[in-house]
Amino acid sequence: MSPALPDDVVTAAQSGDAAAFSRIYAALAPGVNGYLKVRGLEDHEGAAQEVFLTVFSRIGSVHGGFQGLRTFTFSVAHARYVDDVRRRARQPHVSGYDPDTDVRAVDSAETAALESLEATGVGQQLKQLKPEQQEVLLLRVVADLSLEQVAEIMGRTTGSIKQLQRRALLRLKSIVEREEALV
Repeated sequence: MSPALPDDVVTAAQSGDAAAFSRIYAALAPGVNGYLKVRGLEDHEGAAQEVFLTVFSRIGSVHGGFQGLRTFTFSVAHARYVDDVRRRARQPHVSGYDPDTDVRAVDSAETAALESLEATGVGQQLKQLKPEQQEVLLLRVVADLSLEQVAEIMGRTTGSIKQLQRRALLRLKSIVEREEALV
């Protein structure tokens, strides 16, 4: 959960205060980076930096204090995710990784991270949900956004977000129960 900042920090950033920009970045960057990483962007850190370049260049147009800035920031992050999905869809398919030809002595950091996520089962369980359900859970849990903020980002009503979240949680529950029954 990102720490909430007072609205005067946003006002100070809109006036050009460098310390305010730093505080905003420190408060929002971990959530944005986590959101983009879980969504599967290859260069999630680079995308997070692009998000903040966009947000900071447009900070003068932000209304609603810190919560408004937070919603705007995750709207930009979501747009970067959508851009990445579209870019990947237009690119030719890249051949898979062949471990037999890899001469490195240790696994890459990416491999270790993916194995860690799969070891918990969370990644596999999330992949079993519909993309919209994944999106809602990630924005609600990883980004710690309110129902209203998620609705604004996804261009839906708050009621539909509630319903997507409810269905996603029920589906996750049945997945976990089914996996536990197999153990």
